Amino acid sequence: MKIYVVDNGGQWTHREWRVLRYLDVDVKIIPNTTPFDEIKDEVDGLILSGGSPSVATEADAMGNNGEYIDKADFPIFGICAGMQFTCEHFGSKLGPAQNPEFSKVDLKILDDSDIFKGIPSEITAWASHNDEVKGVPDGFELIATSSTCPVEAVRCKTRPIYAVQFHPEVEHTEYGEQMFQNFVDICAEWKKTH
Repeated sequence: MKIYVVDNGGQWTHREWRVLRYLDVDVKIIPNTTPFDEIKDEVDGLILSGGSPSVATEADAMGNNGEYIDKADFPIFGICAGMQFTCEHFGSKLGPAQNPEFSKVDLKILDDSDIFKGIPSEITAWASHNDEVKGVPDGFELIATSSTCPVEAVRCKTRPIYAVQFHPEVEHTEYGEQMFQNFVDICAEWKKTH
């Protein structure tokens, strides 16, 4: 499996790389300015990394993420700013969080297929963001929530696009490695059938 991590300037981008390496994935970090045509025939999946606390609202800072989302015919996993950008790209609104999260959150998982396969319905995750997605975009469904952030994770209904507001790559998030393994499995299955 070959999965690239798109660097959106997040403080933990290297951890996403490290978890995937640990899972025996052929992985590298690429700048978010990399043209889609340079990677389209190389990868089986993309991770859109986190960024600085409000980077998702700064279009220039998110580089070619929109092009990746529009053109990819393989799975995408957006994390933190990657989720915010993805949801805004599909028409959702972003705004300041009522409760900016820079700590542990109690996550309630609403669907344990796909990205949350094999994970309990209630876990602790680590979040770090000022802004949040204010609603689930059209064509997506809510798959995780918390008392401090109603939209913690979403899944596209028609394409293999997943996005989480928290950080599965840090050790404070329970079952984070399993989420990455699930994404690797999604990419492998997609590759077999497409």
